[in-house]
Amino acid sequence: MSPVAPVRLRGHHLLCLLGYRGMGYSKAFIRRMDRVHERLRQDTGAMVRLCEGPDELCRACPPSERSHCVSARVAQRDARVLARIDVPVGACLAWGDLSRRLAERVVPGDIARWCAGCPWEPLGLCAGGLERLRAGGGLLQQPSGSGGEV
Repeated sequence: MSPVAPVRLRGHHLLCLLGYRGMGYSKAFIRRMDRVHERLRQDTGAMVRLCEGPDELCRACPPSERSHCVSARVAQRDARVLARIDVPVGACLAWGDLSRRLAERVVPGDIARWCAGCPWEPLGLCAGGLERLRAGGGLLQQPSGSGGEV
């Protein structure tokens, strides 16, 4: 049996996963996010390879959102997250290790600054997920049939 490949994620998607509540840009995006989120929620030892630019989640973005995936503003957001948690692009770490780094080094106010302009940021989900992580919690289990498109 071959080992499970690491999940390829860009920096800011680490924060998005903390706030994920079954909503997304399209049904395909929601299905992809559900799979990645659940894998990491169930297995904190699951490996994550940090990448630059579009990642596993971006592959499911609808055409109307693709420019977002390659924008300089989003690349800056990725770089800020990775710099704060002191992980270089290309590194491969367990989700549990990344979660600990996020909890220790990122504060909810960082999300408000770094993610200004993101349509999800005003909902407070990512900041709330980070607060839960900092309090010792993990990713929330998603109720079946939850979510919707935005």
